[in-house]
Amino acid sequence: MQAEPKKSLVGVDYEVEVGPVAHGGHCIARTSDGQVLFVRHTLPGERVVARVTDGEEGARFLRADAVEVLEASKDRIEAPCPYAGPGRCGGCDWQHAKPGAQRRLKGEVVAEQLQRLAGLTPEEAGWDGTVLPAEGDKLPAGQVPQWRTRVQYAVDADGNAGLRRHRSHEVEPVEHCMIAAPGVSELGIEDRDWSGMASVEAIAATGSQDRMVILEPRPGARLPLVELDKPVSVMRVEEHDGGIHRVHGRAFVRERADGRTHRVGSGGFWQVHPMAADTLVKAVMQGLLPRKGDMALDLYCGVGLFAGALADRLGEKGAVLGIESGKRAVEDARHNLAAFDRVRIEQGKVETVLPRTGITEVDLIVLDPPRAGAGRKTVEHMSSLGARRIAYVACDPAALARDLGYFRDGGYRVRSLRVFDLFPMTHHMECVAILEPASKGR
Repeated sequence: MQAEPKKSLVGVDYEVEVGPVAHGGHCIARTSDGQVLFVRHTLPGERVVARVTDGEEGARFLRADAVEVLEASKDRIEAPCPYAGPGRCGGCDWQHAKPGAQRRLKGEVVAEQLQRLAGLTPEEAGWDGTVLPAEGDKLPAGQVPQWRTRVQYAVDADGNAGLRRHRSHEVEPVEHCMIAAPGVSELGIEDRDWSGMASVEAIAATGSQDRMVILEPRPGARLPLVELDKPVSVMRVEEHDGGIHRVHGRAFVRERADGRTHRVGSGGFWQVHPMAADTLVKAVMQGLLPRKGDMALDLYCGVGLFAGALADRLGEKGAVLGIESGKRAVEDARHNLAAFDRVRIEQGKVETVLPRTGITEVDLIVLDPPRAGAGRKTVEHMSSLGARRIAYVACDPAALARDLGYFRDGGYRVRSLRVFDLFPMTHHMECVAILEPASKGR
């Protein structure tokens, strides 16, 4: 006999007391019968009416939006962005919170993940619990940092550029994205008709005037003649292979960081906040304290940001091996680091290439893995190389905490942790953890 389908609770309202923040841009509440709600657009300590957006009877948890605030937190402000709020743009999570409160919430998330997944207190991680704003981002409530140098606009059926709603394919058309960097806004993407396009990505390089748009046409659609308000390179996403091909202008942008210019090809990874690359290089180098003649690894090296910073500081007798899986990123890294004789870049997955190198000993390691983290096997291999210090750059505190637990199993402990708010208004952040052998005293 077939089981009865479970009743959807979408649209049901609950009046709830809001509890602590959770990883993902929401807070935790419970219904009167104890069911867990992940509630967006609220803050800890508030009393709200939460309307279910996803979930059914008997589910482990429900997702909901706070559609009415009955008792507001002192950290609540009117969202500066007209597109923020329940059912609207999903690009930001904390428009309704004061800037200092946003950073405190992020700190609470990091602390909770460290405790739950690695069994570490902030003190044991060498962290004072603060989340640091990027230079120039400490603004009064109601003002929004214009930090996003790469914005991917979705295009609706009428050709309007907009941003996706939360956990939805629906498009919220926007006249202006408040967190977009000036170099993106000045292109005027939102002002023109993009009929036939599925998405338009706008890139405004930091430290150069390079601007690029990447167009993804809908199946069978022709590419429009792109006339924007500033000179711009144009690329297109190919329907048959998803590859990105040049239509007009350069196939890369030039980004500036750590005193050097880096070529970054279309689709290549570069930090989105204009201050992020310099901020992270500084934190990594202060943590590693490289010495002349060191042998270093840069894992998941992208276009070579950290490999170049290391090579600069290791002198003629030092050496750096970078490993990166993206073919185009490897080409860019080799170009960017061509001046350094003792830097080598290998293409492939870290877990495959690192064992094949035959390297048994290194002095320093930098790893900046994707959101999923490095994983047990790769951490075990790194731990066996006897590095004096390891710098782990992480965009996901959950993956970081899990991997720190693996490093502890491999004989390493966290010397220091720094957390940077490089994605204001969103729930994202960047962490830099410095590890050293556990046998070494503080």
